[in-house]
Amino acid sequence: MIAYLRGQFVQISPASVQVEVNGVGYDVQISLHTYSRIQHLENGILYTCLLIREDAHTLYGFFDQSEKEMFQLLLGVSGIGSSTARVILSYMKPDELAKAILSSDSRALEGIKGIGKKTAERMVLELKDKLGKFSTESNNLPMKNNTLHQDALNALTALGINRQAAGQAIEKVLATNSNIPVEDLVKSVLRTL
Repeated sequence: MIAYLRGQFVQISPASVQVEVNGVGYDVQISLHTYSRIQHLENGILYTCLLIREDAHTLYGFFDQSEKEMFQLLLGVSGIGSSTARVILSYMKPDELAKAILSSDSRALEGIKGIGKKTAERMVLELKDKLGKFSTESNNLPMKNNTLHQDALNALTALGINRQAAGQAIEKVLATNSNIPVEDLVKSVLRTL
C-alpha cells in the first residue's frame, strides 16, 4: 500500500495530478476539493489510496487524512464505487458530508450528481455509526489532539462504547484539558458515560 506521496506536482488538472517522486511519475486521481487546495502548489504531499481491480491499478490522492478516510468509508457502502466516492468528495468536504450523514440529511446527499434517494439513505444507514470521529469540532483540533482523539476513540469503541457518544465525550474532556495522556482521557470519558 502506498500511504502517501511527497514530491513535485508536474501536471495538475481538476481530475488528476502527476506527482514526481525521486524520478518516478505517479498519476493520481483527485477530487475537486483536493484540486482546489493544490492547484497553485509546485510540490507537496498527497495521502493516497491504491485500488487494485482486475483491469487497472488506480491511485487516488487526497490533500488531508480526513478526506482519505471518508473516501475509504464511502467505498464500504454498497453501490458506491471509487468514481462515485470521488464525485461525492468533489461536491462536499469531508466534514460537510459527515455532518449531513450524522444529521440524516439524505436530501443534501441527493443533491450530489449520481446519488439517488436509495443511495443517500443507504449512506446514512451504513455510515452514521462510523462517523463520530468526523465531527466538525474534532477536525479543528491540532494534529496532536486528532491522534489523541482517535486513539481514545478506538480504545472506547473496543470496550463497546457507542462511537458517537464516545466522540462527544472525548471532545468535552479535551476542551478542558488538551494535554491529557490517552489513558487518563479514556478514564475520564468512562467516568462521564
